[in-house]
Amino acid sequence: MPYPQAPWTLQGYAIQTLHLVNIDRVRPLIPLELEIISVWPGKTLGSVYLSNYGSGSVLEYSELIVAPALVNYQRKIGGWVSHIYVDNADSVAGGREIWGLPKELAEFTWEQGKHVTAHQGNRKLCSLKYNRQSLAWKQGLSASGFSAKGADLLIFPAEFESLLGLIGSKLEIPAESPFSGIGLGQPWLTVRCEQMSLRVDAPKVVCQSNRNARVISH
Repeated sequence: MPYPQAPWTLQGYAIQTLHLVNIDRVRPLIPLELEIISVWPGKTLGSVYLSNYGSGSVLEYSELIVAPALVNYQRKIGGWVSHIYVDNADSVAGGREIWGLPKELAEFTWEQGKHVTAHQGNRKLCSLKYNRQSLAWKQGLSASGFSAKGADLLIFPAEFESLLGLIGSKLEIPAESPFSGIGLGQPWLTVRCEQMSLRVDAPKVVCQSNRNARVISH
């Protein structure tokens, strides 16, 4: 299946929620080589990221990323991606084959400025109601993500520039969702990104992983 080679450059908008998550609850999702960073006693930082990449992107698609923990490997800090969904088959293939990300196909319904829902057929993955931002500032940031491909533990950098604004939101994750067992709860912070330009580079191998992670049941 054809897909662009890395780096991928993407343009559009996104909403990201941040959550305090119980470390003991998400430890089974994370390879043992990765240290889970505690940001509060017994808690790590999880996130849900919903985005729509449009004109000017190497591929046009919507995306849902669930990162249940902030992790560290030899002073390299990033998020571990446990669940990721897109509505473009080429993005699924590229995500799996380049970055080792567990991408799956899903459908997205956007009510711009109000509500976004992600679902697979009749199964709802999550929905997020959110407000329009009234105050925004331009910001450039860089971050890293961890993934695994075969026996290799990978890290990949991402850089983005966007108009950022803090907004209110309400996240719903039904019991049938594959990631309901993470226990994300309601966000303590939600960031909206407008006029976003994102670049995701090719991954680098950081170690040979035993892949000692398993899916949380719910």
